[in-house]
Amino acid sequence: MKKFFMVMFLVSVLALVVACGGDDAPREGHINIAVLPGPSALGSLWLMDAAETDNTQNTYDIQVLGTPDEIVPLIIQGAIDIAAVPTNLASVLHNNPNVDITVLVVSTMGVLHVIDTTGEINNIADLAGRTVHLSGMGAAPELAFNYVLSQNNLTSNANIYLEFHAEQPHIAALLAAGEAEIALLPEPFATTVTMQNENARHALDLTQEWNRVQPDYGLVMTAIIVRTEFLEENSGVIATFLEEFEYSINFVNNNVAESAALAVQFGIIPNEAIAAAAIPRSNQVFITGERMRTYLSGYLRVLYEQSPASIGGAMPNDEFYFIP
Repeated sequence: MKKFFMVMFLVSVLALVVACGGDDAPREGHINIAVLPGPSALGSLWLMDAAETDNTQNTYDIQVLGTPDEIVPLIIQGAIDIAAVPTNLASVLHNNPNVDITVLVVSTMGVLHVIDTTGEINNIADLAGRTVHLSGMGAAPELAFNYVLSQNNLTSNANIYLEFHAEQPHIAALLAAGEAEIALLPEPFATTVTMQNENARHALDLTQEWNRVQPDYGLVMTAIIVRTEFLEENSGVIATFLEEFEYSINFVNNNVAESAALAVQFGIIPNEAIAAAAIPRSNQVFITGERMRTYLSGYLRVLYEQSPASIGGAMPNDEFYFIP
């Protein structure tokens, strides 16, 4: 009888360990993920930390790569299953006959801010007649900015002037030297400038300005994409990833100080104070399904009407969107 009760006790302990997710608990699947430094990776911070401590249902190998160009060949080779990329790059990949990807989630809304050193910019109309310094001629930030300007009866290089620079640090140096007054910068670089230059302030959040003129779909900057083959072969694993990624997004938004420390730990943002200030301005979201399709298709249409090449030459079809 004693032997029977000892066996039952051991069975109960084993069941408790499994239920609590112990080291021997079964894992669902393995996913190779790539993210980029900056806002597009912020939503993954909890996931990155939990993956290192085996505190997830799936197992994850998450790489922080330097540029979007590094992600593309890894997706083509099948070395990466999921990646966080600019939304227009997701469309470019979808239109590439050598790549088959699907968008799972929109994870970051706009991260662009107008930084002002004059104290005179309080709304978009105040930019009339001014010069705005930015980088990336023809890239998505310029196109999004041009759209907001046009909806406010402003036209670049007519009644507002855009001056382009190769690198954002150069823009910061110009602001600090008084050789530039206004700039369009992304987070966390916008916060870096305001923390290093006492005359600089966040004057306008381009996401808010976009929402004022276009309430039907958002300024969506980051998409989480998956290789379609991997999605089709691992539907349960993807469902678990979506649950864990949503938890990660919520964790980052609700635990800014801890997330800022993780951002430095994983090389996403180099300074903890800057990360803590930038996270709330980086618009981390978890948008899926039909709402994702509405937001993303609307945003891509804005880019397409200005520059078809910016989204790969054509609007993506319905297969682009993961609709459970």
